[in-house]
Amino acid sequence: MKASSESPLLVHPKPPPGEYVRVTPETAGWEHLNFAARTMSRGETWRGNTGLCEYGLVVLGGACSVESSRGNWQKIGRRPDVFHGLPYALYLPRETEFAVTALADGMDIAWGWCRSEGNHPARLVTPEQVAVEIRGGGNATRQINSLIPPGFDCHRLVAVEVYTPSGNCSSYPPHKHDVHRVDAAGNLLEAGLEETYFYKFDRPEGYAIQRVYTSDLRLNEVMVAQNNDVVLVPEGYHPVASAHGYTTYYLNFLAGSAQSLANADDPQHAWIKETWKTRDPRVPVVTMDMEKATSAKAS
Repeated sequence: MKASSESPLLVHPKPPPGEYVRVTPETAGWEHLNFAARTMSRGETWRGNTGLCEYGLVVLGGACSVESSRGNWQKIGRRPDVFHGLPYALYLPRETEFAVTALADGMDIAWGWCRSEGNHPARLVTPEQVAVEIRGGGNATRQINSLIPPGFDCHRLVAVEVYTPSGNCSSYPPHKHDVHRVDAAGNLLEAGLEETYFYKFDRPEGYAIQRVYTSDLRLNEVMVAQNNDVVLVPEGYHPVASAHGYTTYYLNFLAGSAQSLANADDPQHAWIKETWKTRDPRVPVVTMDMEKATSAKAS
């Protein structure tokens, strides 16, 4: 097992402002998924064109306006950071010109994108529309916010936010989604997906431990993820442990053989689910009440 901050699966950020992290199929060594994040100053505009790709934009902190060839949105976002409210996200289909303008200093935004086929509508996802799920149990309890879930009207992209309290595990039991498998009736059992884990912590010195491994240990990496780091999951199981004292946030983008989260647990650890009798009362970490309080304060 290799434990190293220099793992090829660990991408460190550059100092903001501007674009501070970027992952592409060329840098990751895979086929579909891209990811980037940037900070912006009040009045700054970032212009782009989705080209042959579909984009999912997630406002991490602050607010922006978006003008596009598919529609305009005057204000997207209101939480000051990922630990103080539910998210806004914007889906933009292929062949869309867009301009994102920051409405305040320090606006923080991330986006994932991949090649797309077919016609899909642009769509704003508001905090009221975000499905919040409490998953796991015991010290593997965590909160999942679905932004672009399976069934969303798009081609490949999936996006979720995950909050893991201090000392808890998530993406647990270890699971994988690296082959496309269907049963005799054609039901999808597992999708072949590439995935990025983009990390933030409630204190700047926070960290989490992530392992990425295959059953034959051909791939077996253990990484220390810190603020704004990205961990790449090209294949294999990929559990996370949040260091004691710190709440871990990560934003997952996925793309691959299906617009799905179908996965398979590591059979060596699947039994752990049977031990979950209670849930951690610290979850949910962020709620709509936070959103309402933030909105009232802003107004």
